[in-house]
Amino acid sequence: MQLKIMPKKKRLSAGRAPLMLFLCQMISALEVPLDPKLLEDLVQPPTITQQSPKDYIIDPRENIVIQCEAKGKPPPSFSWTRNGTHFDIDKDPLVTMKPGSGTLTINIMSEGKAETYEGVYQCTARNERGAAISNNIVIRPSRSPLWTKEKLEPIILRNGQSLVLPCRPPIGLPPPIIFWMDNSFQRLPQSERVSQGLNGDLYFSNVLPEDTREDYICYARFNHTQTIQQKQPISVKVISAKSHRQRPPTFLTPDGNTSRKEELRGNVLSLECIAEGLPTPIIYWIKEDGTLPINRTFYRNFKKTLQIIQVTEADSGNYQCIAKNALGAIHHTISVTVKAAPYWIIAPQNLVLSPEEDGTLICRANGNPKPRISWLSNGVPIEIAPDDPSRKIDGDTIIFSKVQERSSAVYQCNASNEYGYLLANAFVNVLAEPPRILTSANTLYQVIANRAALLDCAFFGSPLPTIEWFKGAKGSALREDIYVLHENGTLEIPVAQKDSTGTYTCVARNKLGMAKNDVHLEIKDPTRIIKQPEYAVVQRGSTVSFECKVKHDHTLIPTVTWLKDHGELPNDGRFTVDKDHLVVADVNDDDGGTYTCVANTTLDNVSASAVLSVVAPTPTPAPIYDVPNPPFDLELTDQLDRSVQLSWTPGDDNNSPITKFIIEYEDAMHEPGLWHHQTEVPGTQTTAQLKLSPYVNYSFRVMAENNLGRSLPSEASEQYLTKAAEPDKNPTAVEGLGSEPDNLVITWKPLNGFESNGPGLQYKVSWRQKDGDDEWTSVVVANVSKYIVSGTPTFVPYLIKVQALNDAGFAPEPAAVMGHSGEDLPMVAPGNVRVNVVNSTLAEVHWDPVPLKSIRGHLQGYRIYYWKAQSSLTRNRRHIEKKILTFQGSKTHGMLPGLEPFSHYTLNVRVVNGKGEGPASPDKVFNTPEGVPSAPSSLKIVNPTLDSLTLEWEPPSHPNGILTEYTLKYQPINSTHELGPLVDLKIPANKTRWTLKNLNFSTRYKFYFYARTAAGSGIQITEEAITTVDEAMASRQVDIATQGWFIGLMCAVALLILILLIVCFIRRNKGGKYPVKEKEDAHADPEIQPMKEDDGTFGEYSDAEDHKPLKKGSRTPSDRTVKKEDSDDSLVDYGEGVNGQFNEDGSFIGQYSGKKEKEPAEGNESSEAPSPVNAMNSFV
Repeated sequence: MQLKIMPKKKRLSAGRAPLMLFLCQMISALEVPLDPKLLEDLVQPPTITQQSPKDYIIDPRENIVIQCEAKGKPPPSFSWTRNGTHFDIDKDPLVTMKPGSGTLTINIMSEGKAETYEGVYQCTARNERGAAISNNIVIRPSRSPLWTKEKLEPIILRNGQSLVLPCRPPIGLPPPIIFWMDNSFQRLPQSERVSQGLNGDLYFSNVLPEDTREDYICYARFNHTQTIQQKQPISVKVISAKSHRQRPPTFLTPDGNTSRKEELRGNVLSLECIAEGLPTPIIYWIKEDGTLPINRTFYRNFKKTLQIIQVTEADSGNYQCIAKNALGAIHHTISVTVKAAPYWIIAPQNLVLSPEEDGTLICRANGNPKPRISWLSNGVPIEIAPDDPSRKIDGDTIIFSKVQERSSAVYQCNASNEYGYLLANAFVNVLAEPPRILTSANTLYQVIANRAALLDCAFFGSPLPTIEWFKGAKGSALREDIYVLHENGTLEIPVAQKDSTGTYTCVARNKLGMAKNDVHLEIKDPTRIIKQPEYAVVQRGSTVSFECKVKHDHTLIPTVTWLKDHGELPNDGRFTVDKDHLVVADVNDDDGGTYTCVANTTLDNVSASAVLSVVAPTPTPAPIYDVPNPPFDLELTDQLDRSVQLSWTPGDDNNSPITKFIIEYEDAMHEPGLWHHQTEVPGTQTTAQLKLSPYVNYSFRVMAENNLGRSLPSEASEQYLTKAAEPDKNPTAVEGLGSEPDNLVITWKPLNGFESNGPGLQYKVSWRQKDGDDEWTSVVVANVSKYIVSGTPTFVPYLIKVQALNDAGFAPEPAAVMGHSGEDLPMVAPGNVRVNVVNSTLAEVHWDPVPLKSIRGHLQGYRIYYWKAQSSLTRNRRHIEKKILTFQGSKTHGMLPGLEPFSHYTLNVRVVNGKGEGPASPDKVFNTPEGVPSAPSSLKIVNPTLDSLTLEWEPPSHPNGILTEYTLKYQPINSTHELGPLVDLKIPANKTRWTLKNLNFSTRYKFYFYARTAAGSGIQITEEAITTVDEAMASRQVDIATQGWFIGLMCAVALLILILLIVCFIRRNKGGKYPVKEKEDAHADPEIQPMKEDDGTFGEYSDAEDHKPLKKGSRTPSDRTVKKEDSDDSLVDYGEGVNGQFNEDGSFIGQYSGKKEKEPAEGNESSEAPSPVNAMNSFV
C-alpha cells in the first residue's frame, strides 16, 4: 500500500491527556533532505544535473564543449556514445573530459575541423545504484555561406506597376536574418506599399518614381558567427507614365485562393498575405470559425503578417486575409493545423522506498500525434534489461511491489512522435535507514508573547518515521491552548503565552530505531510605546519636541529610530535626538510633516507617529522694495539660419534698478519643458542678438534681476525652427577597452538632440590595429553608445575613431584615439624572490620583474602575500590569515612592516594587471630575530609585613624572544614624598614570585619591574606598596597627638604658615617672582632628579594620585595589580589598497607613537626647594 503525506496541518486539541503529539505521515516517495551531513553517507543513484541542448549548433571557430554533469553517491563515472556506438575519448588526442564530470572539450582551435565531430552524442553517468543517460545531443557546426555570384539585370517598369525583388539568401545554419539596406547601410523605408516578406523578398504593391535607385541590397546576418553577407545590388528604374490605370487588389503571396500552414504547439504562428493594387490595398484578418485570441494575437509588417504566440491545438482552423482598396476586395483562406511535439502531463519523479514497500513510476505525455511511451532501465530497453520480480510494467506506469535493495535502479521514460521526443530519468532508491533528526540539538527559540511559535523537528528515515512531541522531562500535561503539528514535524503554538516557556522533546520512530531531540522555548514581553509623540502646531523659528518612551522585555535591547515622512531625518544640526525625545530647533516650513518613532528589537518592532504643522509668525508690514516684475512683449526679428534678434519690454523695477536681463531658451523638439541659459545682457539693454544651432525649435524667455533678486520668467516667445545641417562636433570620451581577452569594446559619449544638428543621427565607428598595416574597418550604428569588436588578439593597441553623421552629412574628421583589446591574466610569476630581514619587525623583499609580453595587460603592480606560518618560540603550527601588500607600477622591491619578532614567515609575489593576478612565485620563508619583550602582564604586591614585601607577576604577553631574566629596581619614599636610594635586583626568568626582606617598617616603596631578552630590556611597569606599622610606635604617636602642648605647637605652626602665605601673596601682587615646580615632575622620573649639594637629603616626592582626579590609566586597581596598558602604537600598513602605502623606495609612510615610563632614578634628591605648600604637608 502506498503512503502519502497530505498537504495539510493536523490539529491536536488540548485536554487532560499528557502532552504527547503523534504524527503518522502517509507518503508515496520519501524526500531525501538536502542536508550535507545526511547526504555524506546515503547512497543515491546518479541524476543528470546539466547537459547541452538537444540541437546544439556550435561555432566552428571555437572549441566544442559538450556538457554533462551529474550527481550521485558514490560519485558517478561517465561514458559517451557517438552515433549510437561507444565513443572512446582516450583514442582521440583532441578530446578531453573534465575531471569529476562528464563534460567533453574538443580542441579544434589547435587542429582539426568541426565537421569531423558532427553527430549524435549521448552521455551516461553510472554508479553502483544505476545509470542515468542524457538526451541525444545533435552536434552541428554553424554555417554562413556566401551568396552565389549572379549577374542582375536592371529592372525597368512603369509608374504604378507591382514589383517583387527576390532575396533568396544562401542556406545557413541557423537560418539568417534578412534585411534590405542601401550602399550607405541605411535601412530602406517600408510602408503599407513597400514591405519585406517572411521569405526575405521585398514587395512593392505599386511603384513610384521615387523608388528609382541602383542600390537595393539584400543582407543576410548570421548571428551565430556574427557575419553579414550581402547580395549584389539590384537596380530599379521607374518610368513616369502620364496616366496609370487603377486596379483592384491581387495577392503577390500566397498563391491561389487557399493554402495550408502547419505549426507546432508552443511556437509562434505567422501567417502572411501581401497584395498589389492601385491604390495600395489594406489587409484585414479574421478567423472563419471563431475569434482571434485577444492576448496572444499581434499584427506585424503593416498588418500583412498575423502572429499568434504560444499557439495551441485550439488555434487550428481557417484564417482569412482580405485585401481591399477603392476598386474591390480579394480574400485568401489559410487552413492552419497545429501539431504538437510530446509534452509532459506527469513526468516521472524519483522514488525513495524502504524494503518491502510499494511504489509507482508514472510517465504520462501528450502530443499530436499521440506519443509512444517506452521505458529503459539503466539506459537499456526494459525488454532486454535484467528481470526484477518486484517490477511490473503497465503502459505508462511501472508498479513496484515489496522492493528490495537490489531493486535500486535509474529508469528512463521516452515519449516520442514524429515531431520530437522527451527523455526523463527517475531513480528508484531502496534505503533502510533508522530515524535521524536533522534539527540542531538544544536550539533556542525566542518568541514574543501572543504570537505563534514554530518549533522545528526536521527528520529522515526509511521507512518514514512517526513523530511525537513532549513537553518537560516527564511529559507535563497540556492544560490549555491548541497545538498544530505540521507534516514536516514542526510543532506550532498558535498563541504562545508565558507558560509556554520550557523544553520540548521531539521523538522520531520507525521499525529500525528511535531518535529524539530537545529544543527550548522562551517567551518575551512585547515592546510597547507607553508615551507616544503628539500632534504639534508651532510657528516658524520656534522649537518643538516630540516624546517617545519605550517599554520592552528586560532581556532585549531596543533601538529607537526617528523618521520624517517615512524617510530618514534631514541631515541638519537643528534635529537632535536623545533617549526619549526628538527636538527640532528653528523650525521652518519644510519641517512640517509626519514624524514617526520606531522601536526595534531582535524579535519585534513598534512605531507611533505625530504630525507637525508649521504656521507663520505674527505678520509684519510688507517690504517697500521687491524684485522686478517679469518682462513682456517678446518679439523675434532678423531670423537667420544661425542667429536671431530678440527684443522685449521691461517690467516694473519695484524701486530697485534692474542690473541685468537673463535670457533662457527651450528646445521644444528635443527637450520640451526644459529651459537652458542662453546669455545675459546689461539692465539698460532691451534687445539681444542670439546665436543659434541648426535643427532646434527655439522658444525664448527673459528674466530681470535687481539687487533684491530675480523676477519670474516672462511669457515664452514664439517658436523658431532652424534649418538642419551636418553635425558640428563628434562624440567625446571615445575609449577602447576590452571586456574579454578576445574583444574590443568601443564606447563614446553620444551627442544629445541639441547637438545632432539634424534628423537621422548616426555614428561611423572605425578601428584598425595601431602597429599593423591593416585598412580601417568601419560600421555605421545608431541609437547606441557602444560597439563590440569580436575576435581580436589579446591586449593589442588599436586606433579608434567615432564620427557623427546625420541626413545632412558628416561631422569633421575626428582624431584617432588609442585603445587596447581585452586583457588576460598574467602568465608568469616573478622570479628570484629575495628577502632581507632588516630588524625584528621589518623585512625588505626583492624580485625580478616579469617579461612585459607575459603580463598581457596594463601593469598595475606587484602584490606580496605573506603570513606567519608558525612561532619560532612555541613551534605551534596554526592557521594565520594572509596579509597583502600591493606595490604600484614596475617596482621590484618593497618593505614588509609590522612583523612579529622571533617568528617564521612565508611569502610569495604575484604580478597584477587590469584583469587580475598572475600565478604566485614559489613560497619564500624567512625568520625574524628576537626583539625586546613587552611589559610584564601584571605586577602585584601581597603579604606585606613589618620588614618584607612579596611581589607576584605574570610574564609578558609578547616575550618576542626567550626571556633571560627580570630586573627589579625599588626605592623608599619618605613622608615628604622624597625618593631614597635605588636598589637593583636581577631575578631568574623562570620566577613569577619574589620576597624582599629587611625592609623598613611603615615605609612606602616604589618598584620598577621589566623583563629582558637577548635583544635588550623591555617596557617597565611600576607599583607602590607600604610595609606594615609597628603597633607600639603607632600607640605612642596617638598619645603625643592627644597632648595639649602638641596641639598648641601645631596651632602656632599653622598660624606662622598662614602669615607666611599672606606675605608671599602680597609680594607676588607687587611683582615678586617665585620658582614654581609641579609636584608631578619630582615623582614622574626619579632618574633625572640630582642630589642636593649641601645636605644629601631626599628630594621632594609628590604622589599625584592622592591629589588629582582619577584619569583613565592613571591609577592602579584596588588589588594592586598593574595590567599592561593598551599600546598607543598603531601600524600604518604599507602598500596600496586596503593595506596602506609605500614611498617611492618602498619605505614606510607614517610614524609610531608610544609612551614609556623612564628608568628609575639612581639619586635621592630633588633640585627644587620645598614650596610653602610642601612645607605644610611635611608638618601635617
